[in-house]
Amino acid sequence: MGGPGDPPEGTPDGTPSGAEDEYRSVVFDESFVRAARLQEYSARERMTDHTPAVRRRPHLHRGLPRQALFLLLLIAVAFATAIYMGVRTPYRSPLSPRAVEPLRAAVVPLVPAGKVPGSADLAHLYANSPAAQFATGAEGIPLPAHRSTEHFSDSQVVAALTGARDYIVASSVDPAVLVGGSTEAVRALLDPGQLDQFDRSVGGSAGRDAGGGAGRGAGRPAAGSGDVAATGWLVRFDAHRVELADSRIRVQGGLQVTEADAATLEVSADPVLVYALKPAGSTAAAPASLFTVRRELRFRFDHDDLRLHQVQLVVSTTEAGPLSCADDNTDHFHPLTAGRSAKAGGPAATDPYAPDGLTAVCGALAPAVQPKV
Repeated sequence: MGGPGDPPEGTPDGTPSGAEDEYRSVVFDESFVRAARLQEYSARERMTDHTPAVRRRPHLHRGLPRQALFLLLLIAVAFATAIYMGVRTPYRSPLSPRAVEPLRAAVVPLVPAGKVPGSADLAHLYANSPAAQFATGAEGIPLPAHRSTEHFSDSQVVAALTGARDYIVASSVDPAVLVGGSTEAVRALLDPGQLDQFDRSVGGSAGRDAGGGAGRGAGRPAAGSGDVAATGWLVRFDAHRVELADSRIRVQGGLQVTEADAATLEVSADPVLVYALKPAGSTAAAPASLFTVRRELRFRFDHDDLRLHQVQLVVSTTEAGPLSCADDNTDHFHPLTAGRSAKAGGPAATDPYAPDGLTAVCGALAPAVQPKV
């Protein structure tokens, strides 16, 4: 007697053994039949007007799986981000550098009329000088009242004012720059278009004459070279000669911002900075003296400068004293300390605290600006 899958009368004679297994691979399961494009009409349907024996089934439109949709969306977002970052990247193409105006600078040494006054009592020294009411550091350069301009927002105006003040502090107040010899804090704030000129100036190569001689004009950049004195970029002292008697630099100055054109903001600054100095290696009881620097600076900012917190320093005029015109004050200032004197270097006294016209080449330090000790 046959099994459930065998013919009722058993397997016909002559059928090879294993024939059932031979045809098992061509038996269509239910899913295969349902997916077939052609479907036979039923007997009832064939009794109607249909002449064909089969009918074509419509396509089964299956949507994309969720994973595929998510992957496509992720690729689209990544592609859009790449395009956006390519347009907004803060790094400029080296093939198309922006034209940046080089710095124009003048440094005017101011010579004392007699011996430089000094005192070991710093409070007394400051109190008897025009710097008595000066603040210290950045507090001496408050941001003025400001508002947006025609082409720049209020936040961009603030960025310009802050950038100018940060440069003044880094280049005139930071002890690491003043006596440490480091210039990185200043360099980091400059527009890349001015870095070559800055590096030539602070590298000590700017304008030393062939003979290395001193005297008026010695060590100044050669005419037409495009280089300027390092002391036009920053304030720094020869650490072999002097040291800071007080790291709290007295400062007083103001800032003014104007819109130069639709793409440029300009900031003008006129800080007066006062330093207490002593000869290098002197004792704590050694008298200190005051050294005064007046800087008139003009900064320029385009949209990239504002976004990247950097400046273009385009004009710098510096009066500093007490100095001697016989010294080379191009690379470092060489202040005259307490008790020292020098010959007058100009025809008229110059007051660095007064916003009047600046003396050319070399001037005399007005006695009224020296401490009364």
